[in-house]
Amino acid sequence: MAAARQYRRVFATFFRNSLMRELTFRSNFVITLITRGFWFAIQVVMFDLIFRNVSQINDWSREQYFGFMATGMLVNAIVEAFFMPNCARFSELIRTGDLDFVLLKPIDTQFLVSLEKMELAMVSQMAFSLGLLFYSLRGANHQVTITAVMMYLLLIVAAVTFFYSLMIGLAATSIFFGRNQGLLDFWFYVTIFARYPSDIYSGSPSAEVFRFLFSYVLPILLVITVPARVILGKVLAPSWLGLYTLAAAAISFVVARAVFHWSLKHYRSASS
Repeated sequence: MAAARQYRRVFATFFRNSLMRELTFRSNFVITLITRGFWFAIQVVMFDLIFRNVSQINDWSREQYFGFMATGMLVNAIVEAFFMPNCARFSELIRTGDLDFVLLKPIDTQFLVSLEKMELAMVSQMAFSLGLLFYSLRGANHQVTITAVMMYLLLIVAAVTFFYSLMIGLAATSIFFGRNQGLLDFWFYVTIFARYPSDIYSGSPSAEVFRFLFSYVLPILLVITVPARVILGKVLAPSWLGLYTLAAAAISFVVARAVFHWSLKHYRSASS
């Protein structure tokens, strides 16, 4: 319990420092808010235009698809707010030797490396996403149960955990490569597929192979599609996909943490 309180205090300190930084550069904060709002509006307008010409995309109606979009945007906003700034600068810690000072601090290295800086402007993206989700649920006339909400929140945590694990695992390779910008770009290129429901990838043998690989081997598609289907009351086929998604997130975190600590063992400090 004492350790948990200590980590909460450290996290609160990180949050205050990030908030002070955002308030110091207010113009940049406002520009980021405007940019994110513009990007959000473009995404909604684009798919609204698509649904003016078709009634459904696979088994997703207009309102349901907006619910899926909101889920994906919410997960991405959380990841980009808390983890992306830190994972992106991990290679700089190695290059400049600042990782030496991180390793000397009496706190878990992965925790410190993952959460020291936060992009609080992404909170607006979370708000936009939740607003779109409420609009979707209201438009779909779906009665949401407490059980569905709790399961949805748990699956959102699983999705964030999975994407964070993938990101920190790729970032840890900086210890071997020195600079891994290409691998972080790879993360963006791969996760872009999660912007669309998993059942869209069908209709040909190659598409089925693609869906299998990115659903059951590297479940990028499932971690967004499954929570969206749960909150919208859509059937999961097969029914165990929810449990599989939770298990995959837990396993990915364990593997990523093992990779991170294994990489640290091969780190050569700037003074060596």
